[in-house]
Amino acid sequence: MSAQEVVFGFGAHSSIDDAAELLRMVRQADRDGLDLFSLSDHPYLGGRLDAYAALGFLLGRTERIAGFANVTNLPTRPAPMLARTVTSLSALSEGRVVLGMGAGGLWDRIAAMGVPRLSPGEAVEAFEEAITLVKRLSGGGAPVTFHGRHYRVDGIEPAPVAAPLVWTGSNGRKSLAATGRVADGWIPGHAADWLSDRYRTSRPVIDEAAASVGRAPADVRTVYNFPGRITDRPLSATRDAERRWLGGSVEQWTEELTGAVLEHGASGFILFDAGHGSPDPRTLARWGAEVAPAVREAVAKERG
Repeated sequence: MSAQEVVFGFGAHSSIDDAAELLRMVRQADRDGLDLFSLSDHPYLGGRLDAYAALGFLLGRTERIAGFANVTNLPTRPAPMLARTVTSLSALSEGRVVLGMGAGGLWDRIAAMGVPRLSPGEAVEAFEEAITLVKRLSGGGAPVTFHGRHYRVDGIEPAPVAAPLVWTGSNGRKSLAATGRVADGWIPGHAADWLSDRYRTSRPVIDEAAASVGRAPADVRTVYNFPGRITDRPLSATRDAERRWLGGSVEQWTEELTGAVLEHGASGFILFDAGHGSPDPRTLARWGAEVAPAVREAVAKERG
């Protein structure tokens, strides 16, 4: 999965009880040519599979598809160890890993695991330090010494593996600016898309922060968590009164997503069902075998 191609994936909840079905879905998506799958990361929930244990298992049972935690619960996964985890997964899977990163939410649950509670500002500082440190502890080179406010390492050897792409789930202004400075992609929160007020007000913050450190804003791609139904017949309206996407036929999806790429700079789409859960097998099959190829073909035709 290159840094610039338009990517198509799906999101799944990683319940222990649904482990067999999760494996079946990921292997189906791999066969159908989807680019990635994502798992939620809520380690304080006893009924969930650990996201990174599940990623390792699933990547070991597939051949092409990449995986990531959407997004990593950073406060429970210290950055130096997270760097070792993702570079190891990258080496074992031949690069089929994306690092999804979040500053942390649900702090009552996080603190209940014995993690020191951070203020919102402190959490964003730790988030930016963590991304910087993960990248420095990747790609070989000289031992790394890093003394930040939240992380400190002294003379630690980096892994001889390139850092994976880092995509964030930033929402607040400070977190968005950190994304612009150090991340490779952004997943808008609350399933916001390119027509939403959230995107309209948030993306400029990322772009300005990227430019402030000499980066091209386009280097930070936008990948959407995108719920919706794939229907046999066209819908009379593909969006509701608040302009949120509902779904439609394969042709309606293709038109909408092609426009998102060509007119709004969208870089990828992660399918959830209309209730924001895992898509059902038939919808997932149509997403991988019908919608994604049609959008790729239409985009390639327009771009020449």
